[in-house]
Amino acid sequence: MTAVTHRPAPGAAGEPDEAEHRGSARSGAIGLIGAATSGLFGFVLAVVITRGYGTTGSGMFFAAIGVVTVATAVCTLGAETGLMWALPRRRVGNAARVLPVALLPPFAVAVAVAVAGVLAADSLAPRVLGTAEGPSLLAVSFAAVPVVVILTLLLAALRCVRPIRAYVSVQFFLLPVARPVLVGAAVLVGGGLVAGVTAWLVPAALALLACLALVARPLRIGHGAGLRPERRDWSTFWRFALPRAASAAIDAGNLWVGVLLTSTLAGANEAGVFGAVGRYVLAGQLAMQGLRVAVSPQLSRLLGEGRPHLAAAVHRQLTTWGLVLSWPVYLLLAVFGLAFLELFGPGFTAGTTAMTILALAMLVNTGVGNVQSLLLMGGRSGLHLAATLAGLLVTVSLGLVLIPGHGATGAALAWAAGIVTENLTAVTCAWFVVRHPLVDGAMVRAAVVTVTGVGAAAGVGVLVGGRGITGLLGAVAGLVVGCVVLLTVPRVRQAIRATVRQIRGREAAVPATAGPPEQKDR
Repeated sequence: MTAVTHRPAPGAAGEPDEAEHRGSARSGAIGLIGAATSGLFGFVLAVVITRGYGTTGSGMFFAAIGVVTVATAVCTLGAETGLMWALPRRRVGNAARVLPVALLPPFAVAVAVAVAGVLAADSLAPRVLGTAEGPSLLAVSFAAVPVVVILTLLLAALRCVRPIRAYVSVQFFLLPVARPVLVGAAVLVGGGLVAGVTAWLVPAALALLACLALVARPLRIGHGAGLRPERRDWSTFWRFALPRAASAAIDAGNLWVGVLLTSTLAGANEAGVFGAVGRYVLAGQLAMQGLRVAVSPQLSRLLGEGRPHLAAAVHRQLTTWGLVLSWPVYLLLAVFGLAFLELFGPGFTAGTTAMTILALAMLVNTGVGNVQSLLLMGGRSGLHLAATLAGLLVTVSLGLVLIPGHGATGAALAWAAGIVTENLTAVTCAWFVVRHPLVDGAMVRAAVVTVTGVGAAAGVGVLVGGRGITGLLGAVAGLVVGCVVLLTVPRVRQAIRATVRQIRGREAAVPATAGPPEQKDR
């Protein structure tokens, strides 16, 4: 594998640092816009599912999504992260050679899993789903796995070879917007769970076609690019990717393992409640997800070029952004869980305690930032695997003990303990790898201001209207007033103007990368 050999030009001491911050800021802003859109339509989808199918039906629906998600994460074998790591380090002429290496083994495994799952659906359904529609639901879910696996891998390639706008258009607009529309249509025409899950899966096929069209040109597929990999391409790629295979499955399946465990140990009704709570928890994480996909190729390039100080600086900058955007969401979820769950229907308010537990745990997750990306893009997938295994061990072991007696609340306690364990382990490993500070004064100040401001607004909301919808609206109104007041502070306005200038800045000054010309907006 040919590494990038470009280095900052001599005599331009401050310019590369400035360019890297400018590039990360611009990519991060685009990622955040996409994540916000995805979060909004993800919430709409959750409302459609819960209102359309009730607690038991939505539990089955979420369990089916869990099957697809966990199976896909297992079958990709870590190759999506391998592509994010490998493509930014390759030259244009030989970048396409990595595609067969990354796509063929996962696709073969996905086909095998799909065939086995369809054949075993009748025997598995009573244990996992337990309804008359269970076998058909499982069969449809397993049959879709090869399509979703290839889509996942092509999305990773798309993020590396096109400007982030292309990735955001597919991942954060096409998929999340199409799903509630199609599932809602299935509900309106009286379709059952099989029709609803099929409607949820159809946008994946559309996104796959879009990715194929977008990836081919920048990799020069069909225009002279070689697709025959060398022997060392296989060994180099899979030496990195295989340790990521297990951790990727754990990362993608954390919520869905909880849903499936809850469905098996406590019934579909409790699984539906836990799945609804989990949708809110994942929605709050979308800001960090948007930032992660925005800068992962940049982190890979910086660490590959031996500039960990800049990688750490980019990490601190975007962690501060993610903290300011995510912590208000989780603090409001912790205090007003009842109000949020009332939007799904009265049967879901039993998850209020579970919501508070998970929202507080996610403060840790978002507070340490995307330390997992630092490990993975630095080539330390083994350390990342160790962190995720520690979290999974805690989640599953506590889940087996707590879920039978406490249902959704027990599942939340188990998952929260796993979240804290994984993130504290990962941030410790990342510091030892990067050897530069991952926390600075700006992050601490942002955390203090965020907790103080949101805490005060939440307190006002509780006093005015309790923890229901009235109290939530009062808290949101208080936050709006607080933000308006902050805009009158000169230092705040200066910081906002500086960030806007950074986002709008030209990215031509970013040192050249191994990617094709279209990559300049990364």
